Amino acid sequence: LFPQGQLLAKSWSSLFGGQSGAALRGPIYSFNGRNVLTDPLWPLQLAWHGSTPRGGHARRWDCQGWRSSGTAEGMAAALSEGRLLAGHRHNCSTP
Repeated sequence: LFPQGQLLAKSWSSLFGGQSGAALRGPIYSFNGRNVLTDPLWPLQLAWHGSTPRGGHARRWDCQGWRSSGTAEGMAAALSEGRLLAGHRHNCSTP
């Protein structure tokens, strides 16, 4: 049984507030119920989003059309930082 109703952020805008975004509260679960902040299957704990800090589409950094043999980069945020759109470029091959 998984916890329900836990507050992740105070508002939508605070969750995606660019560089000053919300400090994430509580665990974050994958679709199969694993806590991505503590599970060893999620070693880098990245949220891939392909967005600018203001929430726009980072066209050059979205891994769109990526192939496993490519060297493309996409925007992803470290969940430990607690700022979902404060992304950094990561190779699209990063698990």
